[in-house]
Amino acid sequence: MESYRGFLALLVSALPVGFLSVLFTLIWVLHYREGLGWDGSSLEFNWHPVLAVTGFIFIQGIAIIVYRLPWTWKCSKFLMKSIHAGLNGVATILAVIALVAVFDFHNAQNIPNMYSLHSWVGLAAVICYVLQLFTGFFIFLLPWAPPSLREFVMPIHVYFGLFLFGTTIATALMGVTEKLFFVLKDPAYHSFPPEGVFVNTLGLLILLFGALIFWIVSRPQWKRPKEPDSTLLKSNCDTTERMEGAVAISSGNNTDRSDSELNNEGATRKRNSGLDDVGQRSTM
Repeated sequence: MESYRGFLALLVSALPVGFLSVLFTLIWVLHYREGLGWDGSSLEFNWHPVLAVTGFIFIQGIAIIVYRLPWTWKCSKFLMKSIHAGLNGVATILAVIALVAVFDFHNAQNIPNMYSLHSWVGLAAVICYVLQLFTGFFIFLLPWAPPSLREFVMPIHVYFGLFLFGTTIATALMGVTEKLFFVLKDPAYHSFPPEGVFVNTLGLLILLFGALIFWIVSRPQWKRPKEPDSTLLKSNCDTTERMEGAVAISSGNNTDRSDSELNNEGATRKRNSGLDDVGQRSTM
């Protein structure tokens, strides 16, 4: 890997920032928002930010860069695909539970659902994420898809994976800001209360984690190299084809040479026969 130290420095920076994002979310709901529960109260709602940040941001970010880890390049591509799909599967489960928590809380408290931009974008992101997961599973993980289909879908899959990751970060920032406007009344959000400053710091951590993940995954020199077996097989096929072509050309040349030699021998025999006839006539 080129610039291995730079990659390692970014990775060592990204992982603690992502972990701190999860930790800050837990501190927010446990210290400032009275904890967690599943009783239809605000304690149930608190599961929503915890699970969303843990699954939809931190675990999804790890799933995105898992192919970039150089010490996994010796592992089979199928194993890495399985890990990638497994991480995204866990992120999906946590995101769905986060949605259930917020809908259950709203219904229990007679609060309307799906009225804010945060809810619109968040639900769309979850639906697209599930579709992305199933598409990747059936096309890239299972062996039935032809190589032409995989080659066609791959750039689309990569683009939408990064797009959804950015969308979830934007959704989380909208969500925490919306929540602060609702709950911070006295003192108000604009008066810089400790909870507001703390949650703003959480938002900066989430944004920084996303920036580090995007930087790692966008560097071409840190991309997982192609499978050596497929490259070797292709080289062997090309070598075999060249050898077969050379043999065919050589055989053709030998055939042409043999035909020429036969023609020359026939002409020589005719000339010798003619000379013998002339010699016999002269003797007579």
